[in-house]
Amino acid sequence: MQSATEFDEAHISRDRDVFVRELLSELAEILESGVGLEQTASFIARVGNRIGSSMNAEYVGAVPGDRLEVEQVAAALVDLKRRIDGGFSVESVDDEEIVLVNSACPFGHYVHGRRSLCMMTSSVFGRIAADNLGYARVEIEKAIARGDPGCRVIIYLNEGDAGIEYSR
Repeated sequence: MQSATEFDEAHISRDRDVFVRELLSELAEILESGVGLEQTASFIARVGNRIGSSMNAEYVGAVPGDRLEVEQVAAALVDLKRRIDGGFSVESVDDEEIVLVNSACPFGHYVHGRRSLCMMTSSVFGRIAADNLGYARVEIEKAIARGDPGCRVIIYLNEGDAGIEYSR
């Protein structure tokens, strides 16, 4: 059994959530300064692809059928970010693209200056969209990590030039 200490009533902001956000932010900074932004983003993209596949299985399992339709993909992306304290919402959805905007990053203020962390959003969104719709290109047009007041993410559903490509 743990006994009381002088720290029990102290204002110390660490909890698991703050610790994990800070850990990822510091890891991203160390990698970005050591191996560069592009290489760090590549590592984070690989992690995002794995997490995106896992998340996709949960969302597909929650509805009838074996794939999500475009409106369901948009709803799933907003829902998953809501569950991790993001502030995403749908700006528009059609057969050509899904446009999402965001007012709060799940990484909180720890994302500032850590542009590589945006690859988590890109790769999770891209993986879920591509696995369900066959193809996706994700462009992060605006990002809190870059100093923008919010994020604007476009998930193109047809081939083109802008963004990072994902396929089933």
